[in-house]
Amino acid sequence: MPASLTTTITNRILQGAAASLLVLALAGCSTTKDRMTTGSVPKLTKPVEEMDATELRSATDRLGQAYEKNPRDPVTGVNYANLLRMNGRDTQALAVMQQVAIANPGDRNVLAAYGKAQAAAGQFQQALDTIGRAQTPDRPDWKLISAQGAILDQMGRASDARQRYRDALDIQPNEPSILSNLGMSYVLTGDLRTAETYLRSAASQPTADSRVRQNLALVVGLQGRFPEAEQIARRELSPQQADANVAYLRGMLSQQNSWQKLAAKDKTPQAGDSNTN
Repeated sequence: MPASLTTTITNRILQGAAASLLVLALAGCSTTKDRMTTGSVPKLTKPVEEMDATELRSATDRLGQAYEKNPRDPVTGVNYANLLRMNGRDTQALAVMQQVAIANPGDRNVLAAYGKAQAAAGQFQQALDTIGRAQTPDRPDWKLISAQGAILDQMGRASDARQRYRDALDIQPNEPSILSNLGMSYVLTGDLRTAETYLRSAASQPTADSRVRQNLALVVGLQGRFPEAEQIARRELSPQQADANVAYLRGMLSQQNSWQKLAAKDKTPQAGDSNTN
């Protein structure tokens, strides 16, 4: 991909890709307790990733009420902060996790969630430090390592980020969320062909979820193959979810007709293109 074209679209399109990377990586840090199945924490009727905006708000309100009753409870606090972040309320999620972390300073799950909230709020160095404290050298958690990679990518440290993803893959080979993060790392530096290689590998794994496939759809669309991107975006989703995803893709890719420019450029092989895995 030509450097000049990369510069043109980076601020307008790849910012969204960076957000997608961070969201996927940090969502991958969820633990069993995060899934709202313990204690008196309200249970969800479907996975959070499949909820629409109304369902997310309702779930957040219910968790908020539980948090008000017991703000020191680590499970309630972590779950509530996760839902707040998914509603775009990053500042409030960080405030919740600050209080929960004060009440539970030695809880590994709480530290991990606190780091996620810091990263979502843009406090990247603090997030790295917090997630580092949650890690245990004798039994490293690949989810935390992958999250560190996503944060490093947000800081512009692509080489360090990719090493963290590869460290995570050493522990959890072929894990789709890690492969997706690695692919999106290459998106952020404009190497769409290498990105697609990793994302196709991620999407082919049996445990890949819709977020991985949406990242693949984004990368395919950025290369100008929008009909193929739309087909990927609609796969295995309800019509309502598929329409929302396609609308999101169209919104990102229509900026300055960037995907059309990329389609024209993609027909001409570029010297120095990387296509290694």
